[in-house]
Amino acid sequence: MPELPEVETIKNELLPYLLGNRITGVTLFWAQIIRQPSVEEFCSRLIGQRITDVNRRGKYLILGLTSDEALIIHLKMTGSLVLKPASAEPDRFIRAILHLDKETELYFRDPRKLGVMWLVKDKNIIIDKLGPEPLDASFTPQILAQLLNNRTAPIKALLCDQSFIAGIGNMYADEALFAARIHPLRSGKSLSRDEVDRLHSTIQQVLWSAIGNKGASVDTYLRPSGERGTAHFQFKVAHRGGKSCSVCGTPITRIPIRNRGSYFCPKCQPEP
Repeated sequence: MPELPEVETIKNELLPYLLGNRITGVTLFWAQIIRQPSVEEFCSRLIGQRITDVNRRGKYLILGLTSDEALIIHLKMTGSLVLKPASAEPDRFIRAILHLDKETELYFRDPRKLGVMWLVKDKNIIIDKLGPEPLDASFTPQILAQLLNNRTAPIKALLCDQSFIAGIGNMYADEALFAARIHPLRSGKSLSRDEVDRLHSTIQQVLWSAIGNKGASVDTYLRPSGERGTAHFQFKVAHRGGKSCSVCGTPITRIPIRNRGSYFCPKCQPEP
């Protein structure tokens, strides 16, 4: 699933191409991709708008428009946004196309048909439920300690909870916990202050490193250029079940936590 580093990469790479561009048309191959408003209203309200801003909140991409509305995109598990010339032929996984000025098109590619778009007057209707941004200056070790206070859920589940912290998903939660040497089944409230400080640091380190490597293409994620990210080459535990830990040589273990596959090193991340 595209997580914070992938969506941040998409935002950064789309920004110079989309900013100031006008949406001249919309082609839908999968009408269910539109959540709000109706398909007809979505297209009529979007056509003619210029894109005034490109932002990210959690795993959501937010395009500001001249109408002061926001086009919000969530790529879900297998979505990508790819820039193409107007002469390109869409493949069978293209679910929507935004036609832009300068004979450019933005393809919403999604093999599993899970991605969604909203056109709203108030973006907070969609994103207000999200927790703090883990890369913001306001997200301090003290804030993380407050969030974890009295939480009995496994720390892995908490890190993946978008209302707890926005943007972290399965892959990067595994990587941050490994770097912090914390077992994924530890309860949130069981972490010492030193462990909280360490986890705060590793969360930010792991996310910044992945952004620097343009996200992780472990499955279907593509950058807007159509190229793949390389962050997965740096993974220590995520998606490495059965392989040797790079630190101690112990085989990486995979266990289910709240219906998610979680990877960790039993020796480097001892059980509580």
